[in-house]
Amino acid sequence: MKDPKDFYMTTAITYTSGKPHIGNTYEIVLSDAIARNKRQQGYNVRFQTGTDEHGQKIENKAKEAGIDPKQYVDQVSGEVRRIWDLMDTSYDKFIRTTDPYHEKQVQKAFKKLYDKGDIYLGKYEGKYCTACESFWTETQLVDGKCPDCGGPVQDASEPAYFFKLSKYQDRLMKYYNDHPDFIKPESRKKEMVNNFLKPGLQDLCVSRTSFTWSIPVDFDPKHVVYVWIDALLNYITGLGYDVDGNSDPLYDKFWPADVHIIGKDIVRFHTIYWPIILMALDLPLPKQVFGHPWLLMGDSKMSKHLGNVIYADDLVNMFGVDAVRYYLLHEIPYDNDGSITWDLIVERINSDLANILGNLVNRTIAMCNQYFGGVVEDRGVVEPVDQELKDIALAMPAKMNAYMNEYKTAKALDEVFTLLRRTNKYIDDTEPWKLAKDETKRDRLATVLYNLIEAIRFSAVALEAFMPSTSKKILDMINTDERDLMKLDHFGAYHSGNKVTDRPEVLFKRLDPKKVAKQVEALNPKKAEPKKEKKAKPSKPEISIEDFDKLELVVGEIIHCEKHPDADRLLVEQIDIGDEKRQVVSGIAKFYKPEELVGKKVVLVKNLKPAKLRGVESQGMILCSSSKKDLKIIDPGNLPNGSKVS
Repeated sequence: MKDPKDFYMTTAITYTSGKPHIGNTYEIVLSDAIARNKRQQGYNVRFQTGTDEHGQKIENKAKEAGIDPKQYVDQVSGEVRRIWDLMDTSYDKFIRTTDPYHEKQVQKAFKKLYDKGDIYLGKYEGKYCTACESFWTETQLVDGKCPDCGGPVQDASEPAYFFKLSKYQDRLMKYYNDHPDFIKPESRKKEMVNNFLKPGLQDLCVSRTSFTWSIPVDFDPKHVVYVWIDALLNYITGLGYDVDGNSDPLYDKFWPADVHIIGKDIVRFHTIYWPIILMALDLPLPKQVFGHPWLLMGDSKMSKHLGNVIYADDLVNMFGVDAVRYYLLHEIPYDNDGSITWDLIVERINSDLANILGNLVNRTIAMCNQYFGGVVEDRGVVEPVDQELKDIALAMPAKMNAYMNEYKTAKALDEVFTLLRRTNKYIDDTEPWKLAKDETKRDRLATVLYNLIEAIRFSAVALEAFMPSTSKKILDMINTDERDLMKLDHFGAYHSGNKVTDRPEVLFKRLDPKKVAKQVEALNPKKAEPKKEKKAKPSKPEISIEDFDKLELVVGEIIHCEKHPDADRLLVEQIDIGDEKRQVVSGIAKFYKPEELVGKKVVLVKNLKPAKLRGVESQGMILCSSSKKDLKIIDPGNLPNGSKVS
């Protein structure tokens, strides 16, 4: 029986039609963060990725390039692996579907399913999308085009083998009901049930005769195995699974998979086709499939056709590996598509990495060197302000791990940065530069600097899953071997008397947006973000003073603020408006952190009809001013709560 501490996870295998862009690269970085965190939690992780290398599209690409298909996929697979390595990902196995062992097992599995009667010979007639390698009926097309990619389809008619998906439909539905966490997020599960299972499954075409670049059906060589049986089996052949029962011990140790990390566009194949294939082969099903959202370029899906593609190596050359990893892991929500633009990257690096993280580490090490020759010593002079810092540090690992166990990397990172922000505030609260002027406060100064270094150690250990190189640099600079995440249960493990480096490295430099814009333009004019023509917005209709008088505007003070439980872009504020307290939900999480708003004065529309936003009631609206790139809450000054605004 599989050991609960043996954790097997996979990415989807990357299709070798061309170089992966940053949207494709997001998946391997996300998966790597999960794998690293699981290892930190004490799991024995097997992390597999790889490339999908067969199909008509690749055969056509190779012809266009004037080379053999195998030569073509060798080049692209090598490029994929180069980028995965560039992004500092820690996969254990890189499988290729052209690996001889994999191809042999696909042939044997196909034959077994045929012998069972689950695969039968028929004839395919319908529409075919080469780009997606998908068959469609006329009624499934959208405006006569592929419903997945919007590309053209061709009439197709050829003999083909079919797999009896319909035979297993009821069994699959029962599995969904018995295993409610099988598909995550929940929205993906609803899509599969409503769009595919309830209307009824059609049998799946699993062979082709119109091209040759795939695995031959060994008992009928006119046919080659069509994409999904070939591609999906990688998850078990990569463990040494053998159809005849002579599997490698790795298979028994790690299967079933704990999670398949995939893009939301291929959830259907992994939660319908894949489990049914496994059922037909009498094999256990994976425990979970997580369909992550997309990374958009601005508001559009990344596409070479649209000319809005960004590549990982271009980003790394400009910003560094860990800055790119941070952006990907922090800016893409759990359930909704994320966005990337050059401006947003610069903004995030400057605000989070340079200001909050880098500046904290550098000025703390500088003070240790300035005041104590680099020696960090806990002299036990404790004051009440220390306890809040310690409490936040001690609570952070469990909160972070809880989010990581749900694959919510953005929220997990927020927990680390909550500690970093509080550590920065601790400097402001304790004012070490003032303590340094008073010789009687020298022991207190030493204790303050010790607390700062220990809080930084907590943060750096936690950051290993997200920014491994930066984590190591920080821990090396503060000279500590205490790097075990599971031992962050005691504030004070940093060895008193250690000496920090006397030459701290600047972790992240502030970026000049104008200089970055010039670099982007020089990189390739076509890769620069297209400038949209400004269109004058129509003015709203004029109103009378009577219309304006209908608004009841009052001054309030935010006394508590937290993130919305189900929407990353929303904040939930508790606002004191004098005679009562109101709960308001605002779409301002992109511009403000919850802790930044506590104590802030606002102008509230008091008589706005209450509404529920993603399940949470909102009893008013905060007034803000905004541009395309920024948003500011209207500041009413220091007027008392409840004051009328007119």
